[in-house]
Amino acid sequence: MLATFVIGLREGLEAVLVVSIVAAFLKRNGISRRPMWLGVFAAVLICVGVGVGLQAFEQALPQAQQEGLEAVIGVVAVIFVTAMIAWMAKNARGLKREIEAEATEALGRGTAWALAGMAFLAIIKEGFETAVFLLATLQASTSVVAAGIGALAGIAVACLVGYGLYTGGVKLNLGKFFRISSIFLIFVAAGLVLTALRRAHEAGWITIGQQHTVDLSWLAPIGSIRSALITGVLGIPSDPRVIEVLGWFAYLVPMLLIAFWPQAWRPSAAKLPVVKFSIAGALGLAAVVLAVAVPAGTAPLPTSAGLTPAGTVEISGIDNPTLRVTGGAASTPVTFHDGTPTERGGARVTEWTQKGDAAAAARPASLTLDDLTELFGRVPVGIDALQNPGPFDAAWTAASTTTVWTAHEGLVDAKSVVHETLTLTGGGLAISRTLTLDTTTWSVPQATATARANAVAAGDTLAGELTLWRAWLPLALGVAAVLLALSAWRDTRALRRAAAQEPNQPVATASESDRRSTSYAVH
Repeated sequence: MLATFVIGLREGLEAVLVVSIVAAFLKRNGISRRPMWLGVFAAVLICVGVGVGLQAFEQALPQAQQEGLEAVIGVVAVIFVTAMIAWMAKNARGLKREIEAEATEALGRGTAWALAGMAFLAIIKEGFETAVFLLATLQASTSVVAAGIGALAGIAVACLVGYGLYTGGVKLNLGKFFRISSIFLIFVAAGLVLTALRRAHEAGWITIGQQHTVDLSWLAPIGSIRSALITGVLGIPSDPRVIEVLGWFAYLVPMLLIAFWPQAWRPSAAKLPVVKFSIAGALGLAAVVLAVAVPAGTAPLPTSAGLTPAGTVEISGIDNPTLRVTGGAASTPVTFHDGTPTERGGARVTEWTQKGDAAAAARPASLTLDDLTELFGRVPVGIDALQNPGPFDAAWTAASTTTVWTAHEGLVDAKSVVHETLTLTGGGLAISRTLTLDTTTWSVPQATATARANAVAAGDTLAGELTLWRAWLPLALGVAAVLLALSAWRDTRALRRAAAQEPNQPVATASESDRRSTSYAVH
């Protein structure tokens, strides 16, 4: 409730500031305010419709897609609030002058409808941001009703403040207000980053970095005031995962530094590019170190294994592996083609299959019902002991199938099976019956295959988790380094242009324009 109250107050105040300033401007100039109010009400209705439409659209989706949409909404909300905090930190002190200048320009076009359009666009902009931000916060809230009441209360207070500014009964230090509220909103947005990452995992989009870090259930017991503050307001769950903690700090720390770094410590305009280039270099170096130093996580797998009943199997090659069997089960080497990705024992492996001819074993040419029962463990289907008493004439053919399962250039499992086809005639059969009998010639022991499959699965899991540290985090650091370097390069070019235009003027510091705080009352 507290989070949505502050969001409603902050976002609502941004909108009503524009409306109150424009309304006061129209009043001073004796112009009808009716077109402006029509624009305001139209914009409000559109924004409410957008919020309701997004919620209805989400509820109509399957569960996994709902989680994905909530993740997207959370990301958009974080982008909106970040841009809003940055813009307001830069423009809050001159907001009234800027709005009145735009109002004067609109009035110069000769109609109050231009000012109505200005108010309409301002409400639309802030309303869209508010709808998305509140929707993301409501989705992460433990109580939708309480959060909704908080949002409405915040908007109502913003409207009252706006009316006070319009009538001149309220004076508000915009710089201080937006500075204090920005601290809170940065923490809320960091919580939305964390929530969006969890929703993305539940949607199946993010599978790495899901190890549990700390248990915060002692800090925020369910149903307690602390839980309402930590989980409900700041969006921090009792079981944060690795990627969520990284995302939380990656957003929170830079935003706090950028927004609230003391003015006295900020570098001058001439030194700012050097600072940015230095930070970009440090980020790039960290990305390289992580990419090189973090191991892949997969352990080497043996290429050979003992066989049951006797002998040893070994594979060589990657794309078209060759299998050799030595010892008691020695056979001709087999080369495989066209492996198929599959799972075996919970591990992701490649299955290779090669079929061939096989010499039929010494089998009798005549079989009784007892012989068939001994061979197949029961009387085969299609043969009736009363109508087909036997004995039967038996014709035998044989083929072999050799299958091997590999992973990470090593051997997981292998076996060779002889498929015998038995054709029965006579013995009371009206037509011939065809039966198959499979016999395993050799195989890797089950215990060995299970142990290797478990090792592959564990290695793949570890490799996936390490991908966060050796690929995705270096990529994020690299992108941040490039963007910061481009910003520094742009600042350098701006300084050179300024120096070329005014060679005798000293370069102003980046903090000189931000040393005054102004209070506004709209008259």
